[in-house]
Amino acid sequence: MKKYEKYGNYDVQPMTQIASGTTTPVVFGYEEIFKRVQQEESTQVVLCDLYPGVNEQEVLRGARHFYPEVIVKTSDCLYEEARLQEIFRDALSEDRVFGFLSSKKIGACFDPQKVEKARDMIARSVGQGLRVLVVGVGAQYVYPKGVLVYFDMTRWEIQLRYRAGATNWLWDNPKDPLLEKYKRGFFIEWRIADKHKFSLFDRIDYLVDTNIVNEPKMISGDLFRRTLNEVARKPFRMQPYFDPGVWGGQWMKGVFGLNPEKENYAWSFDGVPEENSINLQYENGYIQIPAMNVVLHQPHHLLGERVHARFGKEFPIRFDLLDTMGGQNLSLQVHPLTEYIQENFGMHYTQDESYYILDADPDTYVYVGLKEGIDHDAMASELRLAEQGKKSFPAEQFVNKVPVKKHDHILIPAGTVHCSGSDTMVLEISATPYIFTFKLWDWGRVGLDGLPRPIHVEHGLKNIQWDRTTSWVQDNLIHQETLIAKESDSTFVKTGLHEREFIETVRITTLSQVDVSMDGSVQVVNLVEGSKAMLESVDDSFEAFEIHYAETCIIPAAVKGYRLVSDGEAVSLITAKVRG
Repeated sequence: MKKYEKYGNYDVQPMTQIASGTTTPVVFGYEEIFKRVQQEESTQVVLCDLYPGVNEQEVLRGARHFYPEVIVKTSDCLYEEARLQEIFRDALSEDRVFGFLSSKKIGACFDPQKVEKARDMIARSVGQGLRVLVVGVGAQYVYPKGVLVYFDMTRWEIQLRYRAGATNWLWDNPKDPLLEKYKRGFFIEWRIADKHKFSLFDRIDYLVDTNIVNEPKMISGDLFRRTLNEVARKPFRMQPYFDPGVWGGQWMKGVFGLNPEKENYAWSFDGVPEENSINLQYENGYIQIPAMNVVLHQPHHLLGERVHARFGKEFPIRFDLLDTMGGQNLSLQVHPLTEYIQENFGMHYTQDESYYILDADPDTYVYVGLKEGIDHDAMASELRLAEQGKKSFPAEQFVNKVPVKKHDHILIPAGTVHCSGSDTMVLEISATPYIFTFKLWDWGRVGLDGLPRPIHVEHGLKNIQWDRTTSWVQDNLIHQETLIAKESDSTFVKTGLHEREFIETVRITTLSQVDVSMDGSVQVVNLVEGSKAMLESVDDSFEAFEIHYAETCIIPAAVKGYRLVSDGEAVSLITAKVRG
């Protein structure tokens, strides 16, 4: 098997340094956590509010160090499961993957009579001088007064626990397929939980990282808020996640130094705040928090006013890596048009995307757009027959195969049939609604779970833009690079994206150094050439930040401008921002 190697400096656990001003800002373990909590002036009532996915039983066991005399579990105040199924019927569907984004808030999950009964009991207990513990998702909703300890968890860790048998918050479903659990999390529980968490940010007394089983780590609410404020004003990396897949390759394993025992790695999230986390390094240890906390708490400084005005508390740019080097083709697919995703799934913008070819073996290609003069009905018929397992879909009869090489950038606005071929390393730059992929054909494969991978031909046929044929693809999606500036030994090349896409990408290359303007938008960047480079402040507002080959970094809009510095080798940085 061919080995892929590069510089050997990719950081698989990047840390963001935070100076707290104290020697022991991080508190470790449940016993020490509850000792610290009891130092508060009034700890008669302690509210342990959990993000869905945090293990309630683990927190209850840990809270014995509080010595509670009365325990109220918020799970006892929820509606019965059948009633919850009815409440969220519009957000769910029979489909294995897709639902409708819920707009409900946390109160919709709780039975008012049960909540009132719990509040009365807590009030009586307080009047009797008893120590009360309220624990569970929505603890502060069930009883709003007390020391608030928020137990947080990253979505990636939640998904790993789903795989291991964990249930959803609102449903007792340990044996449900992973896709069903993920669907309920994505469309319902995480939406509700993020709104609830946002309402608590200024109220949280302590923040607890629960990503490692039975190893909680806590910081104060004041430090948590100061940290979010600091992170939103300087470049930072997130914790990358890697996962195998049926089409996965070998490039990331070698270049990033990942576990050589794994069969492959198919993809990596290295720039998706909804999924990724941030490692925060303090004087005596680190904690891991969802990157979405920064988006929710600091949208103005992180995103910039123009981007926040358009997207609200959402991060609109996504970078991820797709590795088919030594692997197989991705599934043939299409993404929904804007009006389709709005009407059918509740998202207000769609997944326009692009493939930046980070690396490629010789004679590689991507599938993009349709061939001239094809019969639409014949293609639809062939796709349906393939979906039913009656025959293979003759992809090359209908879809263009476009040769690609390193540093090509293929633009893929929603509605364009596409997929990466084998032996390519793709940096996917796209808008964020990342699960809305309509697979048209998956080359007859089953998933790693042994089940046929979900195919959505009927959704796809409603979104394919049939006029995006060979000539249109060549004129609009391939080799759209434009030199926009040249300064001494530095160049700025606009590589995209298409006019239907709100993201603008520019590749900056330098042998020395060059200043870069933020143009009022957050930037997501990746070093696509060179072993390393420095991102330096032009106004001394942040410490110099080192970025290595293939690493993704977020540069908040509050930075306003930065300097890309090389140590003498040619380095290239691909940058993505929301165009004005």
